[in-house]
Amino acid sequence: MSGPPPVLDIMAGAPGDADYRRKPVIIQGITGKFGSRHARLMVEYGTNVAAGVTPGKGGQEFDGVPVYDTVGEAAAATGARISVVFVPARHFLAAAKEALEAGVKLLIAIPEHVPVRDTLEVLELAGRRGATVVGPNTPGIIVPGIIKAGIMPASPFKPGNVAVLSKSGTLLYEISNALTQAGFGQAVTIGIGGDPINGTRLTDAFEMVRGIPGLRGLVVVGEIGGDAEELLAERIIDSGFGAPVVAYVAGRAAPREKRMGHAGAIVMGDYGSAESKVSMFNKANVPVARRPAEVPVLLATKMEGGGGGAGPGPGSG
Repeated sequence: MSGPPPVLDIMAGAPGDADYRRKPVIIQGITGKFGSRHARLMVEYGTNVAAGVTPGKGGQEFDGVPVYDTVGEAAAATGARISVVFVPARHFLAAAKEALEAGVKLLIAIPEHVPVRDTLEVLELAGRRGATVVGPNTPGIIVPGIIKAGIMPASPFKPGNVAVLSKSGTLLYEISNALTQAGFGQAVTIGIGGDPINGTRLTDAFEMVRGIPGLRGLVVVGEIGGDAEELLAERIIDSGFGAPVVAYVAGRAAPREKRMGHAGAIVMGDYGSAESKVSMFNKANVPVARRPAEVPVLLATKMEGGGGGAGPGPGSG
């Protein structure tokens, strides 16, 4: 089975594309309080926000961006295949279906607490349409210096050659900033989202970034709950991924069977425990930082030692 397309192919395109590094983006919910604020910040960053969608407001403009009643109209007018969805969770299913049926190939789902049944229906449709869904409850994706599609602040991120995959938005910003301050810019960062069901799992995001030319390192920001980190560690081992990998797992001190922050951040028995995740990362020779500030230190050590991400090794717990 083929995996998700490389993220830079979607977000930046190829040098021969007429819109290379200027891929058009649709904002669903652009006239809402949340959508309007972040649409402005995306434009300010340099993202090519080509159209907005708000039913009933077609024909209007938002800060010079044309607004359409439907995603179909917006996609036809702009050629956009990326949409960032800012609608409330209760409207997400309808908005996502509309986007996918209009030919959107990358759907970035910002709302949190989307009903699991709705998410599953969207993912089933996305699979049939050959589309990728990131989220729900994602901060988005940023290719520093090229495109920001989501709600992350711009300042923590600088262009470079390290990929960051994160379940947590806040920790994505904090750890990316620590990397930047230590001289490790980012090729791309992906917030996969904190809801129990995500369109892009850590393993999917890994497949989207592992082939980036010149990639020198990978940072994984996980958290308690589920088995995404364990499955990623297995994939790192099985793939023979050669670049250094460093991880951080949030929630080590969280009590069992109590949800912590994200809807999916809960330990049931031993399932989803920090110990399980750290153990599997250790098997994959992936050191696990105890504090976010340790991440760039561990990454520098791995790079200096020439350590790859796969194979047996001690790791740090």
